[in-house]
Amino acid sequence: MDLEVSPTLTIPASELHWRFSRSSGPGGQHVNTTDTRVELSWNIPGSAVLSDQQRTMLLTRLGQRLITGMLTVTASEHRSQLRNREIALGKLAELVTEGLAPAAPPRRPTKPTRGSDRRRLATKQQRSATKKQRQRPSAE
Repeated sequence: MDLEVSPTLTIPASELHWRFSRSSGPGGQHVNTTDTRVELSWNIPGSAVLSDQQRTMLLTRLGQRLITGMLTVTASEHRSQLRNREIALGKLAELVTEGLAPAAPPRRPTKPTRGSDRRRLATKQQRSATKKQRQRPSAE
């Protein structure tokens, strides 16, 4: 089944690599016999559906998550392998969407308002007074 990331980008099923293993957690004896944990991998540098610009963007933004260019997500939240497959597909689509999203506009630095400065100093004075109250009386 192909993974539709956006209306313009669909990852073909042939580029997705699945691995299944035994999942930890609840499930009784059934969990010891079935492979419900899902690992979904996608080779970004070898993908035919990405443009050079998209590939570069994904490799730089998701670089920390990649292992030799492979983006891997795991899912083992549910006892059902089918449900874990759906979750893994959703996670991969979300990561790719975030990686291809346009960069946020740079933050324009602003000065704190006079009111916020006044409030900050008032709370500092109040805190100081509270701590002064806790001290032992000085023998003067």
